Formats: sequence, structure tokens, C-alpha cells
Amino acid sequence: MEEAKARRRLSILCSHLRPLGASDSGHAPTPLISSRVSNSDSETANNKKNLHQNDCVFCKIIVNESPSVKLYEDDMCLCILDRNPLSHGHSLIIPKSHFCSLEATPPSVVAAMCSKVPFISSAIMKATDSDSFNLVVNNGASAGQVIFHTHIHIIPRKAHDCLWPSESLRRRRLKLDQDVFKLVDSVREQLSVSNNTKNGLTGN
Repeated sequence: MEEAKARRRLSILCSHLRPLGASDSGHAPTPLISSRVSNSDSETANNKKNLHQNDCVFCKIIVNESPSVKLYEDDMCLCILDRNPLSHGHSLIIPKSHFCSLEATPPSVVAAMCSKVPFISSAIMKATDSDSFNLVVNNGASAGQVIFHTHIHIIPRKAHDCLWPSESLRRRRLKLDQDVFKLVDSVREQLSVSNNTKNGLTGN
């Protein structure tokens, strides 16, 4: 039994070195095609599948099931051109794992995405002859998020392009009134609660 298994392993190894159908006649060898998947390969495929959502267009782009124009890619993220650009060169940095919102995205992934911003944005600005760019995250439906897979927008800008209507609005100085102080206290309280929860400190 063990001898048969050893022969099979040797046969498989030899098939990779010299595919089945190879001959000394000079003809191209017939490629070895196997429907068998090893346990390790199956586990790897399942792990990758768990990182993606079938109905997410970004996940489909990541696994090459949907077309895109890729500008950059590494182990953690990729950068593609936006399909509906606000300006020439409008691009998206996307994590390769699926996270529906920024707050659901681990800090290490956010850090990996942000660390590529200077490198990628510089290349985009040079390629589009732009002198500036907006870095935007639409987080949540009310903020304009349409695809619920965390992503960062890099939007190249030029002087007087009038891209944002709000830029023509006159900004008002912050009033240091009771509403502002109430806001500050509320935000600080939420930060304290989040920090205590993260560190496992709960008041029982």
C-alpha cells in the first residue's frame, strides 16, 4: 500500500517535470490537467473565499471576475480607475479583503492603504498634469457611499476646476457656544468608551 502511494507521488512529480503526452518527437507536450485538489489547496481557496463577498463588485474585481483598469497592486490592496470619474485620473484604493465600512476595517489594513497614498497620488498627479488632489472616504449611505467595500478616493485637481459646488460657499467661523462644548464632551466620552472597550476595561 505504502509502495503504491510512493509510486503515485513519484508519478505526479514526474508529470510536472515532463507532462503527460510528452514525447521525443518534437511535438508540444499535452498539458497535465487534474480535477483533484489537495487539502491544502482547498483550504487556501476556502480562506480566500471567506475574505470576499459574492455580490460585491470590488471583490469580483479583486479575484478577476469583473473588469477594471488597475494602476497598482500589492498583497494588501490595489488601486483602480473609478468607472465614473469626477476628474481625469480619479482612482480608488481598495483593500483586498472585504470590509463594509471604514470602522469595520482593521487599523493595519487602513494603514496599508494610507501608506500608498503619497506614492500613488504623486504618480497620478504627474500623469494628469495636476497640482493637487482630494483624498476622500464616503463612509455610509448618507455620506454618498455606494459600494459597501471600504475604499479611498484619490481625485486629481487643477486650479479653478470648480469640481465641488461647496467650494464656492463662504465658510463661517466656528462659534464657541454651548452646542460646541456639548459636542466636544460627547465626542470625548465616546472616545473614552471605545478606548476602554478596546482595552477590555468595562465598568461593572
